[in-house]
Amino acid sequence: MAAYLSGVFLFALGIAVTIALHEAGHMLTARAFGMRVRRYFIGFGPTVWSKTKGHTTYGLAALPVGGFCDIAGMTAQDPVTPEEAPHAMFNKPWWQRVIVLSGGVATNLVVGFIILYGVAVTSGIPNPDADTTPTVGEVSCVSDQIDAQTLAECSGTGPAGEAGIDVGDRILAINGEEAESFTQLRDTVLTMPGEVVTLTVERGNQIIDVEVPVASVTRLDGQGEQVQAGAIGVSNAPVPDAIKSYGPIEGIGATASYSWQVLDGTVRGLAQFPSMIPGVVSAIFGGERDVEGPMSVVGASRLGGELVERSLWNVFWMMLASLNFFLALFNLIPLPPLDGGHIAVVLYEKIRDIFRRLRGLGPGGPADYAKLMPVTYAMGATLLTIGVIVIVADVVNPVRLFG
Repeated sequence: MAAYLSGVFLFALGIAVTIALHEAGHMLTARAFGMRVRRYFIGFGPTVWSKTKGHTTYGLAALPVGGFCDIAGMTAQDPVTPEEAPHAMFNKPWWQRVIVLSGGVATNLVVGFIILYGVAVTSGIPNPDADTTPTVGEVSCVSDQIDAQTLAECSGTGPAGEAGIDVGDRILAINGEEAESFTQLRDTVLTMPGEVVTLTVERGNQIIDVEVPVASVTRLDGQGEQVQAGAIGVSNAPVPDAIKSYGPIEGIGATASYSWQVLDGTVRGLAQFPSMIPGVVSAIFGGERDVEGPMSVVGASRLGGELVERSLWNVFWMMLASLNFFLALFNLIPLPPLDGGHIAVVLYEKIRDIFRRLRGLGPGGPADYAKLMPVTYAMGATLLTIGVIVIVADVVNPVRLFG
């Protein structure tokens, strides 16, 4: 229990440091361009501690769910004093404003890369060059599901074995579509009870098509109800050299390659994010929690505790790196009040002025943020609502990695 609690604390601390560094990215770039930073706070709500140094008040607030860096004149509607006016953000060149608004994103990307690099040269990271072609590790019989952990007893080689699938077969395609993972095979077969799936497999020097009848079995859905699903009785073989450690020099390229994979996966996850919220709501009322679904600070910290409890420090650090990448890309969404929304406004002003110049007109001046307030409020309310839903789910039905 002590190890678990220490892991929860350490991951929560890692999240706090991640947020602090994100806001520091804004603060340091703002100062580099002569902008006035009024406040640098971690958390929201009532102030727990604060200290003023120079023109900046540093502080901690009661709700550790974010942070902010208050820069004078972030918008033209932000009142500034005569003394602040020369240092106001909206009076600076557009490219400086974009750099400052991107400072937090860039910081999180760098921090995520550094964390992964440290793992790569110590315990090792997933090998970007590993052959991940789905390979059959076992063929077996199929049976109905009794409960969340138990399948009914069965015998025989199962549909795949009877159709001619052998251990060691490399699955190249599923019904003519390139096979990218064993999960893809599972998800395809699940939707095909009573049908036939065609597997294109590589066996030695031969590439052959094998038609496998899909058995119809019962499985439990997210609400614990029995549903019909497809099964063929194959399991995946371990990926050779799936984890690899690197030297200080080669680790740079390997980390860059793996970071790109993580970023690509993060983009896909963000695209699917809205569709995952109903599943989180269902989990609050007893439905099955999706391991790959959204998590709050609470849920992520609990997973951190599970990892430390089992001394899986490499996974702990990789999860923290992934969090940095998520925070970076999430903040690039071009909607206020996110960083990407502010960047979009600055770029709009620049593009607008280019067209005005072509028409012989002068600059149009700063955008009127008042017109964006309905979008800002709607986005803020949406994020707050989703945050509350996910936190509640993480309390009543948390994601668990180990049973």
